[in-house]
Amino acid sequence: MPQKNITLDAIFKWDVTNWSESLAFWERNCGADFKGAKVLEIGSSLGGLSLWAASKNANVICSDLTNPGETAKSFHDQFSFSGSISYQAIDATNIPFENYFDIILFKSVLGGVGRDSHPERQQKMIDEIYKALKAGGCLLFAENLKASFLHQYFRKKFVRWGTQWRYITIPEMTHYSAGKFELKYSSTGFWGAFGRSESQRKFLSLFDKLIFNKLISQSAKYVLYGVARKV
Repeated sequence: MPQKNITLDAIFKWDVTNWSESLAFWERNCGADFKGAKVLEIGSSLGGLSLWAASKNANVICSDLTNPGETAKSFHDQFSFSGSISYQAIDATNIPFENYFDIILFKSVLGGVGRDSHPERQQKMIDEIYKALKAGGCLLFAENLKASFLHQYFRKKFVRWGTQWRYITIPEMTHYSAGKFELKYSSTGFWGAFGRSESQRKFLSLFDKLIFNKLISQSAKYVLYGVARKV
């Protein structure tokens, strides 16, 4: 079977228009050469970010709390990429590497790590990432923000895990990174989250991109993305 080209849909899967804004920001602000780089994706599920890094000729460990190899490898094998991907079970709060990786990636992981009101676990995850990165290495992240009162209300009413997931704020991410990382970030998205299907999310995200991202505060948006360089 012919292998597919890697698309934004393959990398992000859900709410692609808003979440994929992170890629251009990462590439602009990280400056790392992916060719031959040692890369770790945390909380990978199907490993869309692993696929993206491998397409840039990196050597990637695709990890989750349980080994994602069975499902993620089947997904990755559908695509053509120049780097390599291996699979491993890694707890984000206990990463078994030190000063090893050039780049660490995650998308929508901190909220799950801190579920049921445990911000100290979120801090521990950031501390472990710091430990695992080489000096000058980059954390590239995209995470769900607490966002507006409207987002908070609808999550509690209509999202099954909405009362358990610990959505972060921008000041919290700044605090978690303080003294460890040089942090650059931006945020995006307001209406996209309210789409019930991917086609609806893509449609609503266009309004975010064209209008609402320019009008509302960083903290009222629901996707935070950034680059944290180890210092």
